[in-house]
Amino acid sequence: MIAFFDCRGCADAEGLADETINRVIRQITSLTSKFDGEPARYFYGVAHYVHLEYLEKHVKRDGGPLTEAMPAPVVSAQAEEKELKLACLDRCLQKLQPDEREMVTEYYREDKQAKIDRRKWLAERFGYSVNALRIKVHRLRGELYGCITTCVRRETKF
Repeated sequence: MIAFFDCRGCADAEGLADETINRVIRQITSLTSKFDGEPARYFYGVAHYVHLEYLEKHVKRDGGPLTEAMPAPVVSAQAEEKELKLACLDRCLQKLQPDEREMVTEYYREDKQAKIDRRKWLAERFGYSVNALRIKVHRLRGELYGCITTCVRRETKF
């Protein structure tokens, strides 16, 4: 329940989770005879209404739109690191020759049988055997790894 309210940007997620549980407990005697279904769904339904009340209270108190009452989402360090690595990957891919860039990006497309077929097609297109293509892409991937590592180090040093 706490995660439910955290994801919605509630400042007092634990208090709202407690309120939700208290409301369900108050109704439990009348629910046992009437309610047929998964209990977790009932909890989330009550939590939804508790959340709506929370938002309404903040709008009345703050006098502004809902977006101002909700805090900005927190960007995790992992998400920032992933974005940096993706930006570095894009830069490093641009440093490759167009044929090499296409070879690497096409090599990792698809899944299962489609991946195998694509790699056979790529080998024929570039005039390699499948094994030679694998070696070529492995070497290119090593170059990309070095380039990305250097880029990330350079970008993280202020």
